[in-house]
Amino acid sequence: MSQHIQQIADEMKVSARQVAATIALIQEGATIPFMARYRKEVTGSLDEVQLANIRDRADQLDQLDKRREAILASLTERNLLNDSLKKDILGADTLSRLEDIYLPYKPKRRTRATIARERGLEPLATLLLEQAPGCRPEAEASAFVDPEKEVPSVEEALQGARDIIAETVNEDAEARKTVRQLFLTEAYIEAKVMKGKEAEGAKYKDYFEWREKLADIPSHRLLALRRGEKELILSLNIRPEEEDAIYQLEKRFVKGHFPAAEQVRLAVADSYKRLMAPSIETDVRISSKDHADVEAIRVFVDNLRQLLLAAPLGKKRVLAADPGFRSGCKIVCLDEQGNLLENTNIYPHPPQRQVAQAEHLIMALVQRHNIEVVAIGNGTASRETEAFFRDIKLPNVSVVMVNESGASIYSASEVAREEFPDHDVTVRGAVSIGRRLMDPLAELVKIDPKSIGVGQYQHDVDQAALKKSLDDTVETCVNRVGVEVNTASKQLLTYVAGLGPSLAQNIVEYRRGNGPFRSRKELMKVPRLGEKAFEQAAGFLRIRDAAHPLDSSAVHPESYHIVEKMAADLGVTVQDLMREEKLRKQIKLQAYVNEKVGLPTLEDIMSELAKPGRDPREKFEAFQFSDTVHEMSDLREGMVLPGIVTNITDFGAFVDIGVHQDGLVHLSQLANRYVKHPNEVVKVHQQVQVRVTGVDVARKRISLSMKDEEARPAPRKEGGKRQEPRQDQRPPQESDFLRFKPQQKKK
Repeated sequence: MSQHIQQIADEMKVSARQVAATIALIQEGATIPFMARYRKEVTGSLDEVQLANIRDRADQLDQLDKRREAILASLTERNLLNDSLKKDILGADTLSRLEDIYLPYKPKRRTRATIARERGLEPLATLLLEQAPGCRPEAEASAFVDPEKEVPSVEEALQGARDIIAETVNEDAEARKTVRQLFLTEAYIEAKVMKGKEAEGAKYKDYFEWREKLADIPSHRLLALRRGEKELILSLNIRPEEEDAIYQLEKRFVKGHFPAAEQVRLAVADSYKRLMAPSIETDVRISSKDHADVEAIRVFVDNLRQLLLAAPLGKKRVLAADPGFRSGCKIVCLDEQGNLLENTNIYPHPPQRQVAQAEHLIMALVQRHNIEVVAIGNGTASRETEAFFRDIKLPNVSVVMVNESGASIYSASEVAREEFPDHDVTVRGAVSIGRRLMDPLAELVKIDPKSIGVGQYQHDVDQAALKKSLDDTVETCVNRVGVEVNTASKQLLTYVAGLGPSLAQNIVEYRRGNGPFRSRKELMKVPRLGEKAFEQAAGFLRIRDAAHPLDSSAVHPESYHIVEKMAADLGVTVQDLMREEKLRKQIKLQAYVNEKVGLPTLEDIMSELAKPGRDPREKFEAFQFSDTVHEMSDLREGMVLPGIVTNITDFGAFVDIGVHQDGLVHLSQLANRYVKHPNEVVKVHQQVQVRVTGVDVARKRISLSMKDEEARPAPRKEGGKRQEPRQDQRPPQESDFLRFKPQQKKK
């Protein structure tokens, strides 16, 4: 890997020292969150994203090296390797370049060129490829006519020779490099509807006759086109202009307008159409899909991060309701820790309409369990249930709508069955709704991120790459917030740096058998939790009311002696140092710098002493939908309504306005200025004001805008010169709704 360090550094725009240090730490077993938080001096303060990019690029280059080694071994075994070829193979910097170099030597099936060589036509092909001015192809070919070798005519001989030349052209590494570059920069992706599929594929009608430069196509559109092809609605073709590609090949192989050169010209055209173009189109399809996957995964990761770090309600006693009409509303009561106290059903809606009984039961539950907040899932009957609770006018009790995406997945999962073996899926779902309000991160880690509803073409992208990125994101968020070791679930502990499912289970079992942990040191008594796991995990695990005050902070145990020395130098206790700002101001950090600990770590320590165990998430703010709309039929163009951003894509943001169907704020409608990406303006779970610009009840599509002054979100600080709106940003179109299916609340 050492030979790749400078390459990675150049690509990532960091120093070779930072790359080398990061790779060394990873090889020693360090995790991304640990390196980002506790090894800033070593990595040069690289963040989680930079560290993950270095890790992933190093993995890619490692795979390239393994393929290179396999090719060299194959060539050596077959006595085909020479110094020049070895130099080319060692110099290949991409997998496609490596495969192009290897192509002529790669064991292959029997081809037209192979058959021609078997018939003794290779000398004729060599002669034609020389393109001597005096060469007469027909005369030269006549010497190779031999019916016994299945070469019955001059034309058959010439055709066989051209087949050999065509394969030679196709296997030329420099020629393939030139044509591949042409594909990458000048190819067009063309889509046409398959014959007879017009009605079946109506949702793809925007793409029935579509042509766009591949280099310019946004990832979401490429994935939409590929999905249409997979569903046998669209046929796709990715090619540059044919004459441009053939011209590039002719420049390399054709040496004039002599008769022999014309034979080569025919072979070049055949090589491109029959061999090279299909092969490189396949490669380009893969590479363009990879790029689209990267962008789609990036969008998913950004949305997931924002959702996981959404503001928690905190430790409140919650009554959670999973609304319904005919089956009633499932009600659960939870204590401050999220433990289930009681569950029941109420039937305030049609057809039962047991309003009085429901009100009486709710009042009794609120009083019995000292309920402080009501959490209502935003599925079917949510607005009616919200109205029911607000009409009761519960004293000192807030009513909050909660996004329940994924709650049904959790309620039927093994995790839920393990937590609540004696309760059915309705109780588990309601508990999940209540807990999600109290601490979104702690509850959402129990659900597959793909079920949370914030992805973009999540089922079309590379699933292994998606899982890796989502796992990284969950791990980063969990460790950024920190985990209370005595109350955390096994699922939450699993994402703590250095732990994983097995150690998380061991921690829970130890806690169950020995009572709560009293210190971080006690973690070393957990079976199989060794020094390395402790090093990686300890700083992210909190122990409230521990004997050592720093056990409840993000200060790593390896740095306790630094804080203790700071306190001793001032003649005070560590508790005094954490409590008194004037004491902390007396500390001269430079005095504590040594070869292992630098200013970045010391500054982090001081920040943590000021607010030990601080939750980095924003403060919770209650939200309420407009009382004037409950269904799509209530919407009118021009209405300005409050909403919550539920998902962000490359082309806009989807917003829940309380009508059981999310609306789309297209990229062009997000602000009164040019917006390159929605993340510049909004984030998942942000509360916004939107104006209704279009309603299609039949297709369940709502178009929204945030452009007007009264429909804009809270002001955001922006650096640089104000950008004026660009006129080429189009309003929402039907195909936008195809690219991402808006969240439709469960029935």
